[in-house]
Amino acid sequence: MEPLDQDLDESELELPTEPMLLNVGPAHPAMHGTVRIVMELSGEIIERCDVQVGYLHRGFEKMCERGTWTQVFPYVDRCNYVSPMLNNVGFALAGEKMLGITVPDRCQWYRMILGELARMSDHLTCDGAMAMELGAFTPFLWMIKCREMLWEIMEEETGARMTHSFGRIGGMAAPPTDGFKEHVKAVVAHIMQVLDEVERLLLGNRIFLDRLENVGVISAEDAISLGWTGPCLRAAGVPYDVRKAHPYLKYGEVEFDVPVGTTSDSFDRFMVRIAEMRQSARIIEQCIPRMADSGSMNVDYPSVILPPKEEVYSTIEGTIQHFKIVMEGLKLPAGEVYSYTEAGNGELGFYLVSDGSGTPHRVRIRPPCFLVTAGLERVITGQMMADVVPSFGSLNMIGGECDR
Repeated sequence: MEPLDQDLDESELELPTEPMLLNVGPAHPAMHGTVRIVMELSGEIIERCDVQVGYLHRGFEKMCERGTWTQVFPYVDRCNYVSPMLNNVGFALAGEKMLGITVPDRCQWYRMILGELARMSDHLTCDGAMAMELGAFTPFLWMIKCREMLWEIMEEETGARMTHSFGRIGGMAAPPTDGFKEHVKAVVAHIMQVLDEVERLLLGNRIFLDRLENVGVISAEDAISLGWTGPCLRAAGVPYDVRKAHPYLKYGEVEFDVPVGTTSDSFDRFMVRIAEMRQSARIIEQCIPRMADSGSMNVDYPSVILPPKEEVYSTIEGTIQHFKIVMEGLKLPAGEVYSYTEAGNGELGFYLVSDGSGTPHRVRIRPPCFLVTAGLERVITGQMMADVVPSFGSLNMIGGECDR
């Protein structure tokens, strides 16, 4: 019988282990959208992972071919349903580029104000959800209450809280309401105060910082190679913003900074969105006094814009114009165009192909969320399993936009 106290190599005492496969999603409270992440774990460390999207695919681009150009607006609303006004404006600008028209100055300032309010709504939702998922429920409630105030403004202006369908090729569905400017000023001022409180509460919290700092790091080179844009790219230290690099509307006439990060971790992505909300407030402050209180909101092209209701009911010309635009659709010239804007999560592009009829021949969208989500595997591989939730939350994946 062998002695029990014989010397053994420590490696012989270790139990053989095999990697464990763990599914996160597609139905998980921390999945921003419907996503499935299949992770191969070695203990708590993620050795490999497979990010699977497509659960919310609805055939958005193909559905656009079945109606008029104006009937596309409800579809683009439902891509990024957190900041749909930015989608409305982006699609309208693409159609106007194909027509070779420019909307009046009043409409451009109005679009910028509504767009920046939508951007703030997007960032409030993302940062609030990130805080909540790490246990900071109070800042989440503060930020969602601010988002509710923004949605109240949108409801007053468009008639809908989320899916506005308010944009039009050649203008907007309606002019600003009475008291719009004062309401915006009051809400934006309140949001700036709340952001100060959020920073005071979270930036001194060691648990919050430890869960985000040096977690989900990606290099600027990798972010560029993946096609990242928006806050995630800027958090990597790349100061690319479509509003600065390729100004549209009146962005070339206002002053604002492009916030960037230094370490490209989850904390930088959180803070870049906070800083961008402050810059949005700065832009709005410059837009409000420049937007005229009266004047035309739409282009003066009878073939593009519906006539006033009084003309429809009182003149045969107005009746015919209304009938042709509604029944046959706005006719864009035959050709193709690509137009891009700075949406809540990055560069939102629309590629339109027209055959000269009132129905789109092809509509393609460049969703920033799809490209950002494609980098999730690189962001979380090598991290601990507990880091998946804050890392994924910092990317702000919107399922409707990603899957289309």
